[in-house]
Amino acid sequence: MKYFLVFVSLLSVLSTQAQKDLQAKAILDQLGAKVKESKGISVIIQLISKNSKGKALGTKNINLKMKGDKYLLQQGVVEILCDGQSIYNFDGINTISKSSIGESDQALSPQKLLSGSYDKDFNFKLLSQNASNATIELFPIDKRKSFQKVTLIIDKLKSALSSATILDKSSNITNVKVVSISYSAILADKQFVFNRAKYPKNVEIFD
Repeated sequence: MKYFLVFVSLLSVLSTQAQKDLQAKAILDQLGAKVKESKGISVIIQLISKNSKGKALGTKNINLKMKGDKYLLQQGVVEILCDGQSIYNFDGINTISKSSIGESDQALSPQKLLSGSYDKDFNFKLLSQNASNATIELFPIDKRKSFQKVTLIIDKLKSALSSATILDKSSNITNVKVVSISYSAILADKQFVFNRAKYPKNVEIFD
């Protein structure tokens, strides 16, 4: 599942003192405000991965539900559940790995990618824009992150992420396409509570 978290991206990374582009910040702030106002977000995402030579590595279709700092990501029988403090990663067979949010901080979670809250972790610049869309590049301030650069395409009319391209440190590329998104999803809190009983009895949990 780290395939999903290498978000889950530039051959030259900006320094930590680099100035944040004010035009880009205004667009990202609008996106972030819309996410914060939402009581529930439901997203269908398509991920297409390629290696550094352009060879296709596969396509994944993902359902993602978000509520505040909690999320549930599902790809077939495989899922990642975040309850706001811990992340439970079920491989779809017989293993659940549990980690804290801090432990997974070097990857870019789907929640972080869609949140619009980039000020703390990224420098950014506006590449281009028109009346409908804006293209913004994000560069991680912390050079230990697992990715080099993220390029966002933002729908300015909807203040929503349309797509993203993540370049990891091995120069592999993940294209993220937002197939559909709803900011008014009704999501029960219990969906984001880890329930051991819902998984097969033979599943082992590793901290």
